[in-house]
Amino acid sequence: MSIKGYSIATIGNFVGRELGVSDWLVVDQARIDEFAKCTGDSQWIHVDVERAEKESPFGGTVAHGQLTLALLAPLAIEIGLIPDDASAGLNYGLDKVRFATPVKAGARVRNRVTLMSTVVKGNGRVLVKTMNELQIEGEDKPAVVAETLVMLVA
Repeated sequence: MSIKGYSIATIGNFVGRELGVSDWLVVDQARIDEFAKCTGDSQWIHVDVERAEKESPFGGTVAHGQLTLALLAPLAIEIGLIPDDASAGLNYGLDKVRFATPVKAGARVRNRVTLMSTVVKGNGRVLVKTMNELQIEGEDKPAVVAETLVMLVA
């Protein structure tokens, strides 16, 4: 998706504005299991469905916090964070991250992205800071609230 009028040249005009909201994405048990395999984090609360249904305070398995954090980038790209005239958008880091609510297996999430600031770095590069709120369908509190940094390259 692209954002009307949004480019490397005009990005400063969008500071303080919501860039958009992604489509809903299901965080199913298969995705949680794959993340556990990839990272080696196989804690029972994430991967043992039967035990989690009996012992977890959430009534079932929940996604890893790091998995929910990892979803921010592709969902922000879906919205159009990287303008069409950029050759790349590189992860530059995080300024603040809070895991407010666990994401239960099978829940749907989406990312609401607001542009916080831009800094022109020269050589066609712009450092972009966004506020990301990973919302959970049917929940009052978000799963994750994070300030992310992306280096856009013209």
